[in-house]
Amino acid sequence: MAQDTVFSQKIERIFDQRSTPLIMGILNVTPDSFFDGGKYAEEQHWLAHTKEMIEAGADLIDVGAYSTRPGAKNISETEELERLIKVLVSLRKNFPDLLISVDTFRANVAEQAVAVGANIINDISGGTMDFKMFETIAKLDVPYVLMHIQGTPETMQQNPHYSNVVEEVHSFFQENLKKLKELGVTKIILDPGFGFGKTVEHNFQLLKNLNRFQDFKLPILAGISRKSMINKLLNISSKDSVNGTSILNTIALKNGANILRVHDVKEAKEVVKVFEYLRTI
Repeated sequence: MAQDTVFSQKIERIFDQRSTPLIMGILNVTPDSFFDGGKYAEEQHWLAHTKEMIEAGADLIDVGAYSTRPGAKNISETEELERLIKVLVSLRKNFPDLLISVDTFRANVAEQAVAVGANIINDISGGTMDFKMFETIAKLDVPYVLMHIQGTPETMQQNPHYSNVVEEVHSFFQENLKKLKELGVTKIILDPGFGFGKTVEHNFQLLKNLNRFQDFKLPILAGISRKSMINKLLNISSKDSVNGTSILNTIALKNGANILRVHDVKEAKEVVKVFEYLRTI
């Protein structure tokens, strides 16, 4: 089977909302990510971790070379590319059939990433931090994760405020989906942006009302893994939050999530297996 056909089938599965929920494994190649910064900066480590996630059941891998934790400092495009491109080349060589997503808000980074084998662009800014992103996605013709953020990673948690967080995120999706579709972009995944310019209460309001976004008839991605909405509520550290993550991932699936973006693939796979079994009986 040709490689393009393999990727086409995997991408079709993302947009078939009747299919089993998918697991997106996180591969951060940054020195300062909130949970695993610096752990996968060497090739032997990023390859081993990717292999471990695939064997545990990851359907795709999301590679990030720019830390977007709250308060993270800006790095140059050059530095982001220096971190990212070598990893993508390595992953594509060693895992030729792997579906690879790249976590970037920069249009030029997105373009160069796709040129060396990335299949999906995951934009934490939803087009707000690089206004060339939408037209670039249209040109590249790859699936696009449209995520909501208030502010930037440096400022987003200083004083997030909404009159109604669910409806404001819904309006953000509605407005930007119109722009994307006018450019011919149709393969879009929605991410409400848990932890990106939201308080703990805002995050839980979004989780509780996640099915509000199902009226767009697009896949919904939930990126809850080990985030402060768990840690602050339970008064624990991120290293102790795998149980809380599994609980919230279960709620996310129940409320309409189609993709779970996670650090802990094995545990997420168990969540999906239980959830799917309950749907069949």
